[in-house]
Amino acid sequence: MFFADILETEGLGNRSYLAGGARAAVVVDPPRDIDRVIAAAARRGVRIAAVAETHVHNDYVTGGLELARLTGAHYLVPSGASVAYARVAVADGDAEEIDEGLVLRAVATPGHTPHHTSYVLEEDGRPVAAFTGGSLLIGSVGRPDLVEPRLTERLARAQHASAHRLAAELADDVAVMPTHGFGSFCSASQADGDHSTIGTEKSSNPALLQDVETFVEELLAGLDDVPAYYAHMGPANAAGPVPVDLTAPERADAGEIARRLAAGEWVVDLRNRVAFSEGHVAGSFNFEVEGQLATYLAWMMPWGKPVTLLAETAEDVTRAQRELARVGIDRPAAAAVGSPADWTGNGAPLASFPRATFADLAAARGRGEQLVVLDVRRDGERFQGWIEGSVHIPIHLVHQRLDEVPAGTVWVHCAGGMRAAIAASVLDASGRDVVAVDDGYAEAADAGLTLVTPAQH
Repeated sequence: MFFADILETEGLGNRSYLAGGARAAVVVDPPRDIDRVIAAAARRGVRIAAVAETHVHNDYVTGGLELARLTGAHYLVPSGASVAYARVAVADGDAEEIDEGLVLRAVATPGHTPHHTSYVLEEDGRPVAAFTGGSLLIGSVGRPDLVEPRLTERLARAQHASAHRLAAELADDVAVMPTHGFGSFCSASQADGDHSTIGTEKSSNPALLQDVETFVEELLAGLDDVPAYYAHMGPANAAGPVPVDLTAPERADAGEIARRLAAGEWVVDLRNRVAFSEGHVAGSFNFEVEGQLATYLAWMMPWGKPVTLLAETAEDVTRAQRELARVGIDRPAAAAVGSPADWTGNGAPLASFPRATFADLAAARGRGEQLVVLDVRRDGERFQGWIEGSVHIPIHLVHQRLDEVPAGTVWVHCAGGMRAAIAASVLDASGRDVVAVDDGYAEAADAGLTLVTPAQH
């Protein structure tokens, strides 16, 4: 009897899989931190016989090459991918025996990338699971615009054809097990559930319900911003990532933190946004370790700039370091644990700023206060509607466009509070008076704020 275990990488919105039988297994699209994959295989008591990549990933650094090296597994990479290391180049129809009665068959599914390949696990000749990577996702498909703008429409059409091929060749009860779609920006839209089958996708996935022209038009119209760090992931994966180093970074005292800030380096406070707003090292930025740390820090930070991590505990530093390594930020320059008082020294005053709700914002406007409302949601979110009179700068561009924020106290909001806290910390570090709106956007209308929709604009 086969098994297929899900290995979540929640911070990036991706999944990897360990699938196999009684003695051996395959790992599909492994994360950079392969120690947890090896531990999962040990819990199952299986040998890793193969490591399979569905494509050269654009959103994270793979651990596949190192995992195959350490375990002696066959490293399966689509033959159309241009890579600089030895691997088993798989083409459409190729099969790899995983365990007795278990075979992994490659199915060419271009669209997310030109070389994208899905893998169908067959038990005694019967397909039981399809590892679809960035092809057929739960209720969606992988976005086709991450490779090259000239290829985007062609790849969108290929996505439609690939989804239909999987639906035509596989029975309705075959499990659909994608890599993307659980928060990853590699997905055209996000999954509506955790599990699916070919039959479910036939009844709900636009790629399988729409004609190709409608599908392509709507897919391309709905594409959102691409994280800037994606530009570095594909080349790193094609070259062959170096083994990850998760040893503890150098510890920084207050003097070193001050020196790094003075040098223009990034000092990142990992504490929750409430604690940060109440008191923090002036000039530091707030990226919660509980939030989408890797995505937003890697997106906003100039690539290659040294980063120092501040946290309440060593465990938080370790967790952050692991998440950042997954996107190629391998070694923090330094780290410090404790509290802001430990990180400033000599009794230096802490910086702080207020938090508020949308009701507070409405009340401030009602009193006639001179203020700026800054919306840091993404373009796709903004398009659904916005607060009348607000200024829009997506979160990942705030640090580059500070001069576009009008004079006055800046009330910054997003959809829930996390991104607003990041933006508030950036504005605060630049010397602006700021209020972080820590509230759900759905509360804005109930608070009495006037909302504008595209139809009204």
